[in-house]
Amino acid sequence: MTRAVCCCAAALLLLSACSKDDGVTVLKLGHGLDINHPVHHAMEYMAERFEEKSGGTARIEIFPSEQLGSEREMNELVQLGQLDMTKTSTAALESFVPAMAVFGVPYIFRDADHFWKVLLGPTGKRISEAGTSVGLRGLCYYDSGSRSFYTIDRPIKHPDDLKGMKIRVQESKTALALVENLGATPTPISWGELYTSLQQGLVDGAENNAPSFYTSRHYEVCRYYSLDAHTRVPDFLMISEAVWQGLEPQMQQWLQEAADESSTYQRKLWEEKTQEALDAVREAGVTIYTPDLTPFQEKVAPMLAAYEGTEIGDLIEAIAAVE
Repeated sequence: MTRAVCCCAAALLLLSACSKDDGVTVLKLGHGLDINHPVHHAMEYMAERFEEKSGGTARIEIFPSEQLGSEREMNELVQLGQLDMTKTSTAALESFVPAMAVFGVPYIFRDADHFWKVLLGPTGKRISEAGTSVGLRGLCYYDSGSRSFYTIDRPIKHPDDLKGMKIRVQESKTALALVENLGATPTPISWGELYTSLQQGLVDGAENNAPSFYTSRHYEVCRYYSLDAHTRVPDFLMISEAVWQGLEPQMQQWLQEAADESSTYQRKLWEEKTQEALDAVREAGVTIYTPDLTPFQEKVAPMLAAYEGTEIGDLIEAIAAVE
């Protein structure tokens, strides 16, 4: 998307955020994922449930695939109240909500069960509410699995294999630090520009979960996928605090219920789509590795130690304490 198109979209949204259409409340939701992604399907499910709960008096219009701008641009639009809702990776929220950086710290979750116990418990609620003071109200988390490296020319079996590589990362300080600690050069690139960047050799690889690796078609360029599972960075659905406060209490309840139901729906869908994605990329000729995680964990240990005595360090301790 060009800057001119993005600015035009933002201008249109400014005139129509949380609009009324023949008495129907219309909320606009923008995100960067492909329409085949399970998180997009979950948001479609949320929109259906919201319209049903409201008896047709409210609906959500979804704009996928960065139609309304990059992830950061949409986060800014939501913060300003010019876009009602967005789905973002928590990594892209770090500069808005510092507490979100905890999800970028490697190997702090023991497994998927531990991850969801944290997110659905007091610590997860504490993190999700941290953005309210800056105009960003969390509605729910979506499963984004674990992030692993995929590369063009050689597999990542050990941290040493990353030396000399340029790896695409999200615009996240912790993602930058993680890749640097593992010995590669982190290169922030927007999701929508990544396929071309891989094709042109501007980066040697990237890191993400299996469904995103598959639906983005990055497997057409990157023939190696190494399941080092360094982080579990959830997707996060949020609404502008200003827009939220402008909704009637009953409308707020319907929206929150629909979001919660979509999160439960998405987690089940995610499990199915993850296996389907791994099977599909393997069938397409991608070689999948499951490396020994110990060298990776040892390599990033100083990164974790550096958080001691900070807000992120406190959150890491709270996460570790969840049984």
